[in-house]
Amino acid sequence: MEKNRILIVEDDADIRDGIEIYLRNQGYDVIKAQDGLEGLDRIMNNQIDLAIVDIMMPRMDGITMMMKVRAKNYDFPVIMLSAKSEEVDKIMGLNMGADDYITKPFTPLELLARVNSHLRRYNRYKEALNRAEPQKATYHVLGGIELNEETVEVFVDGSPVRLTPIEFKILLLLMKNPGRVFSADEIYERIWNEKAINTDTIMVHIRKIREKIEIDPKNPKYLKVVWGVGYKMEKQ
Repeated sequence: MEKNRILIVEDDADIRDGIEIYLRNQGYDVIKAQDGLEGLDRIMNNQIDLAIVDIMMPRMDGITMMMKVRAKNYDFPVIMLSAKSEEVDKIMGLNMGADDYITKPFTPLELLARVNSHLRRYNRYKEALNRAEPQKATYHVLGGIELNEETVEVFVDGSPVRLTPIEFKILLLLMKNPGRVFSADEIYERIWNEKAINTDTIMVHIRKIREKIEIDPKNPKYLKVVWGVGYKMEKQ
């Protein structure tokens, strides 16, 4: 079985090398970069399955790198590293397409748990793409939204929409249960398969999904908030 390859983008050599040791001990292939510019170069020239990206770096910071990665339609999961003082940057990173963040200082076990969790989902996502057969596709249609579970594709009014793996899983959950309200905790636990510990990420992912499927994200037709309760896909 081919090893998953992880990119570490971190300007602190001690942290970069320390993370590398832990990941290699877990059987992962590792590539390193010391800033966002080097990180983008590594991505362009290697198959990457997950990236661990520091926010504050010289030449190109992690937020700018994240924007460029998603603009080029790379969909591998990204875990941002941030200091406690970088709360605003942390939320901005999630808005730009990061899947998760971890605050320094962190324990190796905490980082490995996040890495393993995201790679499990990403590997399943890639397997679904590889084995998809259109004639056996499972379709979910809600108004102008079409979701193909087997080919992992979404169309809005006939036009393709590119979602990250996490966004796809959230939209699939909601579309399979139109009209049902899911709390942020329930969405987190169903998607991450673990107890909800940080539901702020759900709010950010919901916002990103809306931007991609709604004509007017501020006045959504499909993905609605039920204040104080949760989120649902409106029956059409």
